[in-house]
Amino acid sequence: MTRRRDFLKFAVGVVPGLHFTGLAARSVPKRGAAPLQPIAAQVPTTLEATVVPGAKPALRIPLSEVGKFKQHGYGTWKLGGGLKAELRTDLMPGGYEASAAGKGTELLRFFTITDVHITDKEAPNQLIQVGRMTEAVTPISASIYSPVMMCTTQVLDAVVRTVNALHAKHPIDFGLSLGDVCNSAQFNELRWYIDVLDGKVIHPSSGAHLGADSIDYQKPFQAAGLNRSIPWYQTLGNHDHLFMGSFPVDNTLRPDLRAAYTSDTVFTAGNVLADVANLKDHTYSMGVLDGSTPYGEIKYAGKATDFQPAPKVAADPDRRPLGIGEWMAEFSRSTSAPAGHGFDPAQARTGFACYSFLPKANLPLKVIVLDDTQRDDDGSLEIHGHGFLDQARWDWLKGELASGDAAGQLMIIAAHIPLCVAETNPPAPLLPGRKQDPMAWWVNPDPKARVQNAVDLPGLLAELHRHPNLLLWLSGHRHLNTVKAFVGPTPESGFWQVETSSLRDFPQQFRTFAIRLNGDGTISVVTTNVDPAVQAGTLAAKSRSYAIAASQIVKDGDQVEAQNPTGDKSIHFMPRGSYNAELFKQLSPAMTGKLMALAGTLGRKA
Repeated sequence: MTRRRDFLKFAVGVVPGLHFTGLAARSVPKRGAAPLQPIAAQVPTTLEATVVPGAKPALRIPLSEVGKFKQHGYGTWKLGGGLKAELRTDLMPGGYEASAAGKGTELLRFFTITDVHITDKEAPNQLIQVGRMTEAVTPISASIYSPVMMCTTQVLDAVVRTVNALHAKHPIDFGLSLGDVCNSAQFNELRWYIDVLDGKVIHPSSGAHLGADSIDYQKPFQAAGLNRSIPWYQTLGNHDHLFMGSFPVDNTLRPDLRAAYTSDTVFTAGNVLADVANLKDHTYSMGVLDGSTPYGEIKYAGKATDFQPAPKVAADPDRRPLGIGEWMAEFSRSTSAPAGHGFDPAQARTGFACYSFLPKANLPLKVIVLDDTQRDDDGSLEIHGHGFLDQARWDWLKGELASGDAAGQLMIIAAHIPLCVAETNPPAPLLPGRKQDPMAWWVNPDPKARVQNAVDLPGLLAELHRHPNLLLWLSGHRHLNTVKAFVGPTPESGFWQVETSSLRDFPQQFRTFAIRLNGDGTISVVTTNVDPAVQAGTLAAKSRSYAIAASQIVKDGDQVEAQNPTGDKSIHFMPRGSYNAELFKQLSPAMTGKLMALAGTLGRKA
């Protein structure tokens, strides 16, 4: 089985204490910003309307031939009917009827975005040629190269505007970003991300800033910024601290990888999809996108011997790679709330990317933000997309769960990588030569290695089931919208896992959540996908068309069921990659009594 999005997930700042002078302050030419890009007048959720791609064209064309998409019918779409929320009572006692829950109180409303993959398309250290070579044989190729790379900042801006419009109708208490804001752990990628949320002028080009005066996706633009009354919090993803989300920047396969980020020479490598050891090869020039062309044409990609001398691009120091601590520190250089977006300076100095917060002072609910990505120094030469907790993070998580119990708090865990969505040691590995599915929980193949996972999946699940106040495990990483029920030994001990899809690949959606205390004392989590309310003619609309075309060309389309390799019957699917649900959860008698006593002061009538 192959999976188109996997390689992006596992394949495909400033040093703390130094003065920050702003993104590319030395190199970005002074140009006027384009005005605010509008969104559609109507802002439905997928409960009211969903994006329906057009029929897949009969003639297959290469993904790089963007200028021919319209001619051959790729990337068309229309708005179709809504998708009703599925009532899920998997965690409830046998015979429970959702219709008996009764009206109650809305305790909390928030949104999640994830896997934005802000991309410096002109960076010299990419793997574009690998994508081109393999797109006819594996859907994974579109996660290495896709024309959506041109408009990642503009898509995020459209999402922010859509959130603001929803907030105007139904107030949102906070936002959660579930990781992979960067594509390849670059400083300029992170600054573009933060600056879009802050509402700054965005210069979405790098190096020589080709086309910044004339090409739509390269022109500076004014971002709207998230409504200042909505605090947003950040989670770490594997792409935020690893090259293409896959390899430590400092590794033995490519000792020159760190220098390649800020080099003026286009990166060379082999086909890493065939064998990760080919990272050390120099057979192919990987290429960059040409920002001076309307369709982001690929240049300098092919056999390295075809380019003599080695192709050059304008170097840019703002492409430098960020370590975890540097990445965390950059969030303190934001003008929106809260300060640091969950990270404080002491954490940035240690690189410990875990924290918790209380979203509403009068609500006994805690959000536990957990870094479950692989460490850079684990010694593995394999793809780094696995779930992982070292001893410090594992001890911290157990402490947070125990303190939440003691305080009588409901709990939500927000982590980039989901649980139990792939087999750690599958009978048929996803990629040649892999002993483990790269989406699975990590097991170090060297049992004597210094860095090991502190807990295996059965041990982690056993611990989570000991905490009846745990409602949700939220994650991104797979670019999918799925919901999985983790049924415990008692109804109170179960919890839900909700995955949110990427803003990069179709369906390019985010999620809203409404947590309700029902009339019968149960909890409902209403989770709804939202398409960015793009307006025709905008770059966000163009990106949606490109994302649909990419899914059509790489033969992935609507077949999200293939992303359920374990055959888990608790994972359900809806058309076109969306999934809406109302998730029921039974609480302990003590927690039910506490919430019912506070109901009048906690929130809005549901």
